[in-house]
Order: sequence, then C-alpha cells, then structure tokens
Amino acid sequence: MAATTVTSSAPETECTPGRTGVAGASSAIRVISIDQGTEQTVQTLGMQRRELVTTERTWVGTARTQPGATSGWHHHGDYETIITVQAGHIRMEYGAGGREACEAGPGEILVVPRGAVHRESNPGDREQLVLVVRVGSGEPVFNVAGPAA
Repeated sequence: MAATTVTSSAPETECTPGRTGVAGASSAIRVISIDQGTEQTVQTLGMQRRELVTTERTWVGTARTQPGATSGWHHHGDYETIITVQAGHIRMEYGAGGREACEAGPGEILVVPRGAVHRESNPGDREQLVLVVRVGSGEPVFNVAGPAA
C-alpha cells in the first residue's frame, strides 16, 4: 500500500512526536480546528467553503451559509460527500428538476452520492455550519446550471 501524503492548509497541533510509519509517513496524530484552513478552494455562490485537509482520495472542510441564503447548483464529481450539520439547519434540493428536498439539523448527517446535482439553503434564522467529508477522486466541486428535468 502506498503512503498517503496529507496536505493541510491549517495550522495544526501534533499530539504525539512524529514517528516514521509505513513507507516513511508520519504517524503523528494531528488536531485541526474547523475555524482554521483556507478559503482558497472551489467556491459556490451562496456559501463559503473552507478547506481543512486534502489527500489523494479525501477532502475535508467546512461550509457556512447565512440565514435565508441558497447556494448555486453543483455536484462533487466522483466524490461521495458526507455532511454533518454542526449548527443551524440545511435544506438540500436535488433530483429531476430540483423537485426533491430534505432537511437536517444539528447532529444529523446527509449523504450525497457521487455526481448528484444539488443545492443547499439555510431555512433558519442563524448561520449554518456543516462539516464536509468527501471520498473519491478528481476535482471536488463542479458548479452547474441546474439538474436535468
């Protein structure tokens, strides 16, 4: 198995002294705050993404959406996306013509399949914060005009 190089744009805390593991990879456990990272990642109108960690097959970050805001339509290519709501509420529109929808609140998880065209909105009265974990490959975000009818 090849070693994975983890790229983090966030200042981090190392919990254990760095030791060499498989193929020279560091075996140190790191702590990264969700308020760290970089906004130098693909953005979609209506939300603000912050990239925390990337590897060859994983993207981890946060997204914030203001009350009443709706993102543009997009999909995540070959990535399966797992979204955990940290604060506020999220409404996810998807499906043929964007006619299907679901909502989630703090402590709930949404699973977005690879290539699923969707958009998020914040139906609540406070900022929405979600933790996003994507597993797959390629570009992590594709902004599009909308779902097929």
